[in-house]
Amino acid sequence: MDNILSSLKTIPLFIDLKEEELSKIAGLVKIRNYKKNMIIFMEGEPGDGLHFVKSGRVKIAKSSEDGREQILHFLQEGDIFAEVVLFDGGPYPATAEVLEDAQIGIIRNQDLDKLIKENSDIALRLLKVMAKKLRLAQMAIKELALRDTFGRVVGILLKLVREYGEPGPEGTVIRLPLSRQELANYVGTTRETVTRILGDLKKSKVITIDKQTICVIDEAKLKSWL
Repeated sequence: MDNILSSLKTIPLFIDLKEEELSKIAGLVKIRNYKKNMIIFMEGEPGDGLHFVKSGRVKIAKSSEDGREQILHFLQEGDIFAEVVLFDGGPYPATAEVLEDAQIGIIRNQDLDKLIKENSDIALRLLKVMAKKLRLAQMAIKELALRDTFGRVVGILLKLVREYGEPGPEGTVIRLPLSRQELANYVGTTRETVTRILGDLKKSKVITIDKQTICVIDEAKLKSWL
């Protein structure tokens, strides 16, 4: 229970709640362990609750009509997801897949619904979280529409630097190992195109690449290309 309480205190949705309220929520949480590449839920499956990342990283993606994957978000410790099913009672709008061994907390819809009725502040915070995600989605759509492929790759790299960057000996290391295909699915292009653009950036001495790890060594130059 103490372990779950500590995790809840890192989640913006619950961060301002009193210890007594947090204890009530902790009693509702079910923790599940997932191995790398396991599926938490599939797009279209019945939605049964709000999820949060206790540890590890998660990928949220949708499938297009022709079966291609479009990555929407990468989530890390403290992030919540699938909160929309609480309000519309529908299926999961996307697929959640574990990128590395992870622990995922789940609060069932019926339990969270009762909790919200007892604490309206949580409902307001949920709406704010959903509004923020909607803004980010709108920004992503705008970028896809207005930028060419090179600009989208650069924009995604800068986004990953902000969210997953850690100081390294040469620059900022993106601590989110992605295959070329996963990066292409995030950008919305082909693996071959991403590989070519990354190669050009490497030749320009803007990034270095070690297997699936990218290090940005000239962030200012990247920004100048947007």
